[in-house]
Amino acid sequence: MRAPPRVLAIAGSDSSGGAGIQADIKTVTMLGGYAMTAITAITAQNTTGVQGVEMLSAELVVAQVDSCLADIGADATKIGMLGSPESAHAVAERLAGFEGHVVFDPVMVASSGAVLASEETIAAFAALMRRATLATPNLPELAALTGMPCATPEEIITAAQALARDHGCAVLAKGGHGEGDRVTDRLIYSNGDFVSFDDARIDTRHTHGTGCTLSSAIATLLGHEQSLEHAVRLARRFVIEALRKAPGLGAGHGPLGHHAVRGG
Repeated sequence: MRAPPRVLAIAGSDSSGGAGIQADIKTVTMLGGYAMTAITAITAQNTTGVQGVEMLSAELVVAQVDSCLADIGADATKIGMLGSPESAHAVAERLAGFEGHVVFDPVMVASSGAVLASEETIAAFAALMRRATLATPNLPELAALTGMPCATPEEIITAAQALARDHGCAVLAKGGHGEGDRVTDRLIYSNGDFVSFDDARIDTRHTHGTGCTLSSAIATLLGHEQSLEHAVRLARRFVIEALRKAPGLGAGHGPLGHHAVRGG
């Protein structure tokens, strides 16, 4: 039997189980990977918001990464909420010699609107993007990272091309925050070429953890040796099915139905 792809998720813990490390573990497992974790922060949160956050030290974050990579190893790494500029720089330095894929989700704000990254942490994201195979900003994050408008398709493509060119990584500009009844995600390569993925918008409030799920799904599929474009395509299908099968929990932005998705 072929060993499963080993996926290390570096992210914060979501006590309600919908996003963060918990969403990563569910996604990696459902897609046939072996999930490992390095927790950067512990949050008290639910579908209505974030009630408390405790950041872990950069030293402890890197110690978790070292423990995983030194023994089991990893084929791909997903990076989500980092919590502090110190952790961002420490993780970037630790992964400098890592030979697997790195998918970086530049988490800044939770689905509930809670701010999860300071300006100093966001400034430290550049070092991680230089190491990443793929960065997966949503439209507000893309605008914050580039300082460019991201309202029209042309503006989104221009901003994503600039981000990809400046940091030498591919960029998946996620269109969920856009207007209209269609959601268009654009995968831009560092040479400026791009491909678009378009689907009907799903009318639901149960969207907690969509970004975490998408990025960890892409990392797992890259670990399965899929091409980047195909990994994005399959990961989007997984997210869409998980949205459709959301269990309807909570009074706010509820979790996805990871458990109900079969066959990706």
